[in-house]
Amino acid sequence: MEIRPIRTQTDYQEALREIESLFDAAENTPESDRLDVLSTLVEAYEKKHFPIELPDPIEAIQYYMDTRGWSRRDLEPCLGSRARVSEVLSRKRSLTLEMIRKLNQDLGIPAEILIQPYESAQVPA
Repeated sequence: MEIRPIRTQTDYQEALREIESLFDAAENTPESDRLDVLSTLVEAYEKKHFPIELPDPIEAIQYYMDTRGWSRRDLEPCLGSRARVSEVLSRKRSLTLEMIRKLNQDLGIPAEILIQPYESAQVPA
């Protein structure tokens, strides 16, 4: 297969097959160079045709808490009081810039996830 832009699903499948055949190529060989170029082309094609949306900020916080075994109490240094943590996680209060900074620093949640708009709970009037 000659290296060229991946424009169709067929091109994409061919590139994947070739990548698989080159997967164990030794470093600094023409085969490993070909693998690098094909991988870059496939990545660009996938980014364009199969985009992955960023997760909801509150769901991301909960995921990061779960994976680290954190409780709501562990979020207090990032979000404030116990009540504030509850309000944020129940979507009754939006994240502030300071909260976003602390969550990014302490939990490692990318800021691009945290700054997204998200649905808040409707508070009855």
